[in-house]
Amino acid sequence: MTEGNQGLGLIQGVGLTVILTLVARQLAMLPILKIMGSMVLAILLGVAWRSLMDIPATAEVGINFASKKILRYGIILMGLRLDIPKIIAAGPQVILLDILAILVSMVVIIFLGQRMGLNKKLAALIAAGTGICGAAAIAAIAPIVRSRDDETAVAVAIVALLGTLFTILYTLLYPVLNLTSFQYGLLSGSSLHELAHVIAAAQAGGSASADIAILVKLGRVAFLVPVALVLGLIFAQQNKTGAGWHWRQLQVPWFILGFLALSGINTMAILSTPLIAFLIQVGVFLLTVAMAGLGLNVSLEMIKKVGCRGLVTGLLGSVVLSLTIFLVIAGLIN
Repeated sequence: MTEGNQGLGLIQGVGLTVILTLVARQLAMLPILKIMGSMVLAILLGVAWRSLMDIPATAEVGINFASKKILRYGIILMGLRLDIPKIIAAGPQVILLDILAILVSMVVIIFLGQRMGLNKKLAALIAAGTGICGAAAIAAIAPIVRSRDDETAVAVAIVALLGTLFTILYTLLYPVLNLTSFQYGLLSGSSLHELAHVIAAAQAGGSASADIAILVKLGRVAFLVPVALVLGLIFAQQNKTGAGWHWRQLQVPWFILGFLALSGINTMAILSTPLIAFLIQVGVFLLTVAMAGLGLNVSLEMIKKVGCRGLVTGLLGSVVLSLTIFLVIAGLIN
């Protein structure tokens, strides 16, 4: 491809992902679709476009740029959501609950994935999305485990679908769960998939429930970096060749370091609140653009092949996670 064609392809591909993002953001304002969120809708629009419309071969350059490079910039900006001292101040029980949620998700879903004959990378993505923070976690883990775009998109779709389903179930079950508002907030924050799901479900318990739910959820987000590094080490060991391999050969993704750096900046209150809010919105927009790019790279044959098994794996893992957290919070496990 000539330099001129590459430039044209970059404009075509990125332009298409931006258009799909703008459409997804408008659709996400509709009551029925709001709970799904713009990121999931962007993926679905991308998949639909790939299936129904012709995409110029030159546009693949821009689509890949969106799904890989723009994705990393969005992840970095998401670090501004974290205020580490607030998470620590919430107490060790909250941090332990976050650790439990992540461990249960990772262990159970990866184990179930093996039993279901699921690709190890896809199982790891579903586990990370369930245990940490949905699409953002999947996006951060994907380049570390070197998953394909279609695997990443399938994982995002599965986690988003299950998160939406469980959000509705939590809201319907709240009156009969016999939990206080605070306990329900703990349950929502430590077991639901996306931050949007947590916020939506926690509203049923009132403002006190919503406040603790968001705090607990952000605690899970804070564990994104160590989980990413551990998974990177595990997959690097599995793929190592030759006796000379050493853990120091593991490359720390620069965007994870950027995520940590911006979380530190937010913690130190260097930037104004309006600026942080604006940058977070920019980050959400960039992640949505990246999700549209992922959708445009999806093979429907891949979805047919792994979608059902992946969905069942994620569903069973989510059920185990919710029940475990509920029992702990309700005091049935000492």
